[in-house]
Amino acid sequence: MNYDMNRDSNPAAIDYGKLVLEDRVHSRIYTDPAIFDEEMDRIFHRGWVYVGHESEIPNRGDFQARNIGRQPVIFIRGDDDEVRVLMNRCTHRAAVVCPHESGNAKRFVCPYHGWAFLNTGGLLGVPHSERYDDGFDKKDYGLRPAPRQAAYRGLMFASLAADGPSLDEHLGPLAKAEIDIAFDLSPAGKIDVSCGTHKYGYAGNWKLQAENSTDGYHLGFLHRSFVEISLQRAGVTTAPDYGANAPYRLRSLGNAHVAWDMSSPAATRWLTGGAAKVPAAQQEYIDSLVAAHGEERAHKMLARGGPHVLIFPNLVFIQTHIRMIRPVAVDRTEVFLYPYRLTDVSDKINGHRFRGHQAFYGPAGGGATDDLEVFERITEGLRATVDPWILIRRGLGQEQIESDGAVTGQFTDELNNRAILHYWRSVMSGEKILGSTRETAI
Repeated sequence: MNYDMNRDSNPAAIDYGKLVLEDRVHSRIYTDPAIFDEEMDRIFHRGWVYVGHESEIPNRGDFQARNIGRQPVIFIRGDDDEVRVLMNRCTHRAAVVCPHESGNAKRFVCPYHGWAFLNTGGLLGVPHSERYDDGFDKKDYGLRPAPRQAAYRGLMFASLAADGPSLDEHLGPLAKAEIDIAFDLSPAGKIDVSCGTHKYGYAGNWKLQAENSTDGYHLGFLHRSFVEISLQRAGVTTAPDYGANAPYRLRSLGNAHVAWDMSSPAATRWLTGGAAKVPAAQQEYIDSLVAAHGEERAHKMLARGGPHVLIFPNLVFIQTHIRMIRPVAVDRTEVFLYPYRLTDVSDKINGHRFRGHQAFYGPAGGGATDDLEVFERITEGLRATVDPWILIRRGLGQEQIESDGAVTGQFTDELNNRAILHYWRSVMSGEKILGSTRETAI
């Protein structure tokens, strides 16, 4: 424990096995710029990173400007109706060609020397091209596509490595099953992510948000005031149990993907007729899910209350929204929240979902601000050097393996932190390679 973790900021000299132990991690993994640089290379520039959902770009020419790690990209539907991830970088002098967050464009023109590119990526025109030699061929200088891109249920992922594990291998069956819940809560099996964006940032490391997204321990403390106010407004006197006796479970799904299972016995009884009659709009919705997916699956999904899952490293589904995490610097993170509609569901049901999202996560919401405040308090505390270790041992040794292969723990355990950070260690130490070949220079 007396190893001097700050003796060398050279990534080649970092011993990740001494930074992440079974039951604790060193503060340096959140504060060292050299480690952040290595994360960008090993995780965000080689592994699979979430870019967007196809419903965000429904029409030909629609685009969203996004980032893969530090590299700007354009998520776009071309005039050929194909969805692509293109590097947002002129192939002449490297200027960003798309300066807008979103929009619709037939072409992108570099402001520096006027090189023009089609929305399919091809180079359309070069001013004064006659001054180039005979070996210059426009076909060689289109906007570069991400070396790999793949989608699952319209969720587009990209990798800057030319080879490595497939997206299917990265997700695995358990994480895909969690994603399926989000989509199958629609009787049509589709969602619409074109409803707008909530954006926030904080002075802290990106892993704080990744870990927090599936942290059950903090709910009864950090968000206590929000819970109490919500109960008062609803006229409810019994608070939900978020403590060590709560029946909820954390599920480690492999590859640092983690989910909550907050299935409620009370919700199951309610759905199967064990409670008073539900409102007509809600009963119509339940009936539509039963017709589309069968009674057993419909009731199971409704009892779960929607997915709550981290898809490592930067995608989170939280019941009513998709969350995308963008690391900016070792101590700066931006987060984008995309509330989504369930397709073929009444406005009343979707409206209820949106109101719940706004109440907790919106600009005037009562929950997300709690998290942001504590992220910055953690960042301040991480500067302490007297005891720079962080415990992640709650529930250690009490995990269970479920029939589907998921490793589970009680809701307030720190299984989520261990699942994320032990996997992180395997990638950062080179034990697990997410992509062996980086994109080559132009």
